Amino acid sequence: QVQLVESGGGLVQPGGSLRLSCAASGFALGAATIGWFRQAPGKEREGVSCIRRSDGSTYYADSVKGRFTISRDNAKNTVYLEMNSLKPEDTAVYYCATNLRRSCSSNAMDYWGKGTLVTVSS
Repeated sequence: QVQLVESGGGLVQPGGSLRLSCAASGFALGAATIGWFRQAPGKEREGVSCIRRSDGSTYYADSVKGRFTISRDNAKNTVYLEMNSLKPEDTAVYYCATNLRRSCSSNAMDYWGKGTLVTVSS
């Protein structure tokens, strides 16, 4: 059974850092494309970052480029999202999702985690 579990969210001050984890079970993470998405209150879900299967190529939304880094540890079957220089506008529920293709589109994702809340506030 495919399962994704996010962790690492919390309250952080502007300028601070957090590392989110997405632990996968039921499939080999290295064989899948993993995306991070977020949804802020009253806003649509948006793609944040993605790491594609096979070659590990990555995608970042313009709003997080240079601040967020996605990585994966195949041995731990976990994908990470390192978030630095956090801003209040990064406040959202963050979700990881996966598909066995190379698409980073939310519409292409087959499985989703339940999300972890990130709040950036002083």
